[in-house]
Amino acid sequence: MANIKSAKKRILVTEKRAARNKSIRSKVKTSIKKVDAAIVAGDKEAAATALRNATVEIEKACTKGVYHKNNAARKVSRLAQAVNKLA
Repeated sequence: MANIKSAKKRILVTEKRAARNKSIRSKVKTSIKKVDAAIVAGDKEAAATALRNATVEIEKACTKGVYHKNNAARKVSRLAQAVNKLA
């Protein structure tokens, strides 16, 4: 355990940020799973709706610095491509 006050604070702040990032990543993963489930079910409307929600979650994560912008763009692109294949 750290002895210096600033190091102790760093540990606390890091834990808080890690928890926040984990929560945001979890939301993104859940929204992606919903899109995948709709695709497997073959429901185009549900997939499109889930895609919109997933895109919002991914963009929020990107804005908050959880994902790099290229990573977020790649995730959105792959999901959109998968949904468009249903047509």
